[in-house]
Amino acid sequence: MIFPVILSGGSGSRLWPVSREHYPKQFLNLHKEDRSLLQEAAHRLNNVEDTGTPIVVCNEEHRFLVAEQMHQIGQQNTQIILEPCGRNTAPALALAALAARSVSADAELLVMPADHVIKNETAFAQAVTKGRALAAGGKLVTFGITPSSPQTGYGYIRRGNSLDEGYAVEAFVEKPDLARAKQYLESGEYLWNSGIFLFKASDYLAALSQFAPDILEVCERAFEARSEDLDFLRVDQEIFTQCRSESIDYAVMEQTKDAAVVPMDPGWSDIGAWDALYALKADEDTENGNAVHGDVMLHNTHDSLIHSESRLVAAVGVSNLVIVETDDAVLVADRHQAQDTKLIVNALKAAGRKESQSHQRVYRPWGNYRTMVLTDSFQVKEIVVNPGAKLSLQMHHHRAEHWVVVQGTAKVTQGEGHGDLSKLKSFLLSEDESTYIPLGTVHRLENPGVIPLHLIEVQTGSYLGEDDIIRYNDEYGRE
Repeated sequence: MIFPVILSGGSGSRLWPVSREHYPKQFLNLHKEDRSLLQEAAHRLNNVEDTGTPIVVCNEEHRFLVAEQMHQIGQQNTQIILEPCGRNTAPALALAALAARSVSADAELLVMPADHVIKNETAFAQAVTKGRALAAGGKLVTFGITPSSPQTGYGYIRRGNSLDEGYAVEAFVEKPDLARAKQYLESGEYLWNSGIFLFKASDYLAALSQFAPDILEVCERAFEARSEDLDFLRVDQEIFTQCRSESIDYAVMEQTKDAAVVPMDPGWSDIGAWDALYALKADEDTENGNAVHGDVMLHNTHDSLIHSESRLVAAVGVSNLVIVETDDAVLVADRHQAQDTKLIVNALKAAGRKESQSHQRVYRPWGNYRTMVLTDSFQVKEIVVNPGAKLSLQMHHHRAEHWVVVQGTAKVTQGEGHGDLSKLKSFLLSEDESTYIPLGTVHRLENPGVIPLHLIEVQTGSYLGEDDIIRYNDEYGRE
């Protein structure tokens, strides 16, 4: 049995402004209109034989996004391992290996990043089959992409002696300059490093014990002190933060003599920046070499990516540009310098600006909200509550709230006095009905219906920050 492991990390910096720290690219429908990259990663497992339910490793901030997106594609029993803090891939895979080994001593791990695109899923499945033959013999298998151009944004793998279903790994090579990348391509001896792996959990843990015993020791202690709630497996935060940050490449693959590589050419992309998305999408646009998304109008525009999220974007007489619009930011960049978008994100973080972290629409385990108007004394939000979901029983010290239902049915629970939990009453609101929640009143909003609940919330008060909240009861463990 293969235990698929999907690594759902990432900070969302190079595909800004569509990707943000709190909503990075794996949760976006960048390749297919009906699936996020995370959902694509889970879906491609349907073509691989003997696979079980995925294990997803993610951070605390993204836990409900992962759970909701996996539920949307029918993955109801996904095990979601929460990292209290990011420590790179070697510790993340140690946690996944420990979880898989606790179920089966012979567990095989198929490790995939959540944010990659693979167009030819049949070719991917065939490569996995070859990799299993090597993993059965104790090899730590990685999958190398047959290069089609001299890329400087990827690490490379130099293949060595031929094995039955692949090659021994001669060396892992850092991202090269253009001249060296051309040499790699011409030699035919190098493959792009995909970051996809296959090995027995026991073999990976044994390699960690040999080459990075400190990482294994901390992860074992953090895993032993784990707890479970809802869909989530939580490792001990205090212990796990003691682990050093290290990639599997540095910690294990570059050290071991058991590394093997299986070449494959499945139409792979890591969508590392806007130019990579352009290369993926431009093949689908036969006119003028443009890649477009959303409400876009073009005249005399060539070889550009134009991505609109919330309004009309028009481009006239330009070429080789990346133009990306969201409801709170616009990026314009030379397509060949798109990798430097992360420098803008770093500057936003240094300035303390929220545009580096979140969109106007913010996702919560119960649904989402979007800020429509924000001033010093009032704020207007659109709130969407999923069918059957409820917000926490809560109270605010500094603001009052007015709710108007515009679609669906709302169940409102409300106290009678400031912070009073003794006399709670519940009532229903239908479309075009409203209610008022005075400052300091305990309240809860839920959707008892079968369609999403949409309402408009007007907040008034001296302070409108999201941290002005006291939770008395919460379905999602946030008290």
